[in-house]
Amino acid sequence: MKDEIEQYFATPGVKISLKNFDTRYKGNLQKEEGKERLEEIKLKLSAAQETLYAENTRSVLIIFQAMDAAGKDSAIQHVMSGLNPQGCQVYSFKAPNSEEYDHDFLWRHYKALPEKGRVGIHNRSHYENVLVCKVHPEYVLNENIPGYQDVKNMNASFWKKRYESIRNFEKHLNENGTAIIKIFLYVSKEEQKQRFLDRINDPAKNWKFSSGDIEERKLWKQYMTAYEEAITATSTQDAPWYIIPADQKWYARLAISHILSETFKKLNLKFPVLEKDEMEKLDEIKTQLLNEA
Repeated sequence: MKDEIEQYFATPGVKISLKNFDTRYKGNLQKEEGKERLEEIKLKLSAAQETLYAENTRSVLIIFQAMDAAGKDSAIQHVMSGLNPQGCQVYSFKAPNSEEYDHDFLWRHYKALPEKGRVGIHNRSHYENVLVCKVHPEYVLNENIPGYQDVKNMNASFWKKRYESIRNFEKHLNENGTAIIKIFLYVSKEEQKQRFLDRINDPAKNWKFSSGDIEERKLWKQYMTAYEEAITATSTQDAPWYIIPADQKWYARLAISHILSETFKKLNLKFPVLEKDEMEKLDEIKTQLLNEA
């Protein structure tokens, strides 16, 4: 599985072309085997999370980005179900409100970062500012940035600076103890169509569908270009992007869980070791308990 995942690592400094990635890929696994492996990895993740919490020096931030109906919500639900909810926090970012527009574009995301010892999951993230906003540059006008009162001013230089801000933001987080995993669930346009139809045909899923989803679907090519450019500009060794095939939901969940497990391993987490005097106190308390009538 490890070798399979490496092919979805967006190598820093290498221009990304999504045409080189297969949205239907599922390896040599069958669905049931994949589900069994996922359950095994969940146990490892639970143990790793406990160590993360106990050590309390590091945190983990998992970023999910994708087109509509790619499976972000279900991936979060299935992969994170083995973790202790007391040590996790999930933020689903919507369009910015007036207060958020009155600050820089990273402000609301900084506020949502996980504390030390915790796992944070961002369903959509600061990358919306170089994805949706790049396809719809008129949204940036709401930020009231000096010199950018017209979409015509949002040229290549503007986006280059925004990528740089993101890289610096993530570098700062990493240097201060936050491990970052960035997941792009890469679903095909054909699979998205089928999932939209499923939502329309199933009354229990009607609420998931929005007419606005169809309007964004018409801009598929522009979005793919925006993803390629953003991933190319911001995938680093310290904050890598993984392009996960998402047509098979069960495989995407397994791949994500494996990436998270490997990330925990690299952190080399350990349970704290008490000082000598604290250990002596424990021995005294143990003796007291054993001598109780």
